[in-house]
Amino acid sequence: MRRFGGLLVLWALSFPTSAQVDLSGTYDVGTLTPLERPEAFGDNLYLSPEQADSMAKRMAGAMAADGANSNPDRQAPPSGKITQGYNLFWVDPGSQAALIDGKFRTSIITYPANGRIPALTKQAEARKQRMLDDWEIIWRFTDPTVGKNTGTAWWVEDGNPDGPYDHMEQRPYAERCIFGTRSTAGPPMLPNFYNNHKRIVQTPNHVMILTEMNHDARIVRMNAEHRSERLKDWFGDSVGFWDGDTLVVDTRNFHDTPALWRADENLHTREFFTQQENGDILYRFEVMDPTVWKDKWGGEYIWRAAHEDKVYEFACHEGNYALGNIMRGARLLEAEAKANSAGE
Repeated sequence: MRRFGGLLVLWALSFPTSAQVDLSGTYDVGTLTPLERPEAFGDNLYLSPEQADSMAKRMAGAMAADGANSNPDRQAPPSGKITQGYNLFWVDPGSQAALIDGKFRTSIITYPANGRIPALTKQAEARKQRMLDDWEIIWRFTDPTVGKNTGTAWWVEDGNPDGPYDHMEQRPYAERCIFGTRSTAGPPMLPNFYNNHKRIVQTPNHVMILTEMNHDARIVRMNAEHRSERLKDWFGDSVGFWDGDTLVVDTRNFHDTPALWRADENLHTREFFTQQENGDILYRFEVMDPTVWKDKWGGEYIWRAAHEDKVYEFACHEGNYALGNIMRGARLLEAEAKANSAGE
């Protein structure tokens, strides 16, 4: 016997048996079910079939309308207007709500009962404010100033000669192609707007999970001890073992800004991969981060088997012209602001 995270695990679990399932294959995790439950549903975890059908039809209608041919004679958008980066042709969020045990879900999160991420701790609220006050911290994951981008150097107009576009390392990790958005590679591994395929390769000693978005690969070391907590990783240190037919993955030792929004280096997750009779995977997860959230939270959704599909390389870094253009655009706006100030 050996010890794993405070639990005793039989040494026999270290070796695959003929009865152990093989999760290897490609899966599509796209779903219209949101991570957090809309407040209108309260503690109701389930959608009626009629509600689920209506959701699917609305999405199908929106995809068709947005994918219609553009008017070649259309005029340029008004000056200063923020335009859409992609039309819906380029996204693939899924075609229906998550269906588990014959019932459609209102949210991926199943606990707390309201299906919503718990409140932040006072420590996390203070950390959030520090990020809002410091240009060198704020840009680690997402850009909360998008609404301020009106086509002018607003930071200069606010009296700040230094702004959020002074150098590349201020930009969000996903924008710099360090890892994918919305915790798509996790953990927990959550659905995205597009590039929702995963590929699992399972061996006796390791399980590799390749995520299409940003081409991130997680390596799960089977029946091992966690590495020293001094060794941090973007995706944490993932150690797995089999509990019957369920693969359990325990992950800790994260970098101070994991892919999961708001989480910090104290993030600890558990994931459960259970193969269904039709080859799908029921994916469940638990999130614990006592310095960020007042309570643990978790959820579940289906990874649909798509073994005939392929995971194509997502070369985010190739031709990442936007990153350089952001810097060049900011310099032009600052020059305009300086010229306007001198002319007053």
